[in-house]
Amino acid sequence: MANIIEFTGPVLVAGDEQRHGLWSVDGKLTFDRPVAAPDSTLEGWVLPGFVDAHCHIGLGVGGAVDEQTTLAQAQADLKAGTLLIRDAGSPSDTRWVQRREDLPRLLRAGRHIARSRRYLRGLGHEVEPGELVETVRKEARDGDGWVKLVGDWIDRGAGDLSASFPANVVRDAIAAAHDEGARVTAHCFAEDTIDDMLDAGIDCIEHATGLLPRHIPRLVEQSVPIVPTLVNIATFPDIAAQAAPKFPVYAEHMTRLWERRRERVLEAYQAGVSIYAGTDAGSVIKHGRIADEMKELHDAGLPPTAVLGAATWGARKWLGAEGISEGASADVVLCRDDPRKNLATVASLKHVVLRGKLVY
Repeated sequence: MANIIEFTGPVLVAGDEQRHGLWSVDGKLTFDRPVAAPDSTLEGWVLPGFVDAHCHIGLGVGGAVDEQTTLAQAQADLKAGTLLIRDAGSPSDTRWVQRREDLPRLLRAGRHIARSRRYLRGLGHEVEPGELVETVRKEARDGDGWVKLVGDWIDRGAGDLSASFPANVVRDAIAAAHDEGARVTAHCFAEDTIDDMLDAGIDCIEHATGLLPRHIPRLVEQSVPIVPTLVNIATFPDIAAQAAPKFPVYAEHMTRLWERRRERVLEAYQAGVSIYAGTDAGSVIKHGRIADEMKELHDAGLPPTAVLGAATWGARKWLGAEGISEGASADVVLCRDDPRKNLATVASLKHVVLRGKLVY
C-alpha cells in the first residue's frame, strides 16, 4: 500500500502563487487527491524545503571533522528545515551524506582553492598562480557542478585585503571550470576583487561585502547572483578588533565593509540582482541557522516574499532542484503562520518532511 500524507494548509508554491490541496504519495508530491485515505494529515503553511546556499558540511575550525561531527552538522540543518545544501567548500569527503535518505540533499563543491599561505590553515587547497587552472579542473571533476575560489584574503605584507590570484589567471581558471561543465563561485570581501571576478566570467559571488554601485549593473547584465552570508558578516567587528594592533588598515577596512553590509544587499535587491540565503555554517558559524540568515535579509530591507524566495523556490530553481510541483520529491516544511506576514514563523517550524517522511 502507498504511504500517503495529506497537507491541509495553504501551499506557497512560489512568490504569491498559493494553492490548496497537496499530498505526498510514496514520497512524491501530487495535487490530485489519492483514492486511498491518508496515513497521516499535517496542517500548516507549506513551503518548499529551505536551501542553505553557502554551507560547509564536514568542516570545523581546524579543517576536516569526523563523520560523527559531520552527521551532527547535517542533522542540525535538517532540524532547521534546510533540506538542500550547496556546499561551499569542505576538506571532508562527504559523498556518504548524499547516500543517506535521512539527511539533506547535498551539492558538493570539493575543497576551497586559495593562495598559498593566504587562507585559514587546513581548509582548502593552497596553490600558487601557476597551479590554479589545473587545480580548478580537478575540483570541477570531483564535485557536483561547483568550484569554490578564495578570491581575496589579508595580505600581511600589504596589511590589507588583496586579491589571491592575478586577474588573467582567474579568467583562465574559470574558463577551465566551464569547460568541465562546472560553475565557479568565489569568496569576495574586497571591492576590487568583485571587478576581477566579473571580468573573468564568475557565476556567483559569496559575501559581496565590497559591492559598489559600479558592480550592480554588471551583476544584473551577467546574471551573477550574490550570497551575502550576513550571519557570518556579523563577525567582522570581532575580526577587526583582533587584527587592529598589527593590521590597522585591514581592521578599518573590515569595519567599513561591515557597516554598509545591509545597505549593499538592499541596493542589489532593488536593482534586480538575484540574492540567495546562505549561512556560511561550519568553522565558527553553527549549523541550523537558516532562519537567522532569513531574518538578516529581512532586516536589510528585503520583503518577506523575497526572503522566502531566496531560501526556497528561487534558490531551488537556480540550483536546478525541485520545488513544489507535480511529481516532485516531497521535501517540504510547514509553518504555523503565513510566513509572508510573519517571517519569524520560519524559526519555529511545525513540521519538516524529507523524501515523503516526517522527520521533525
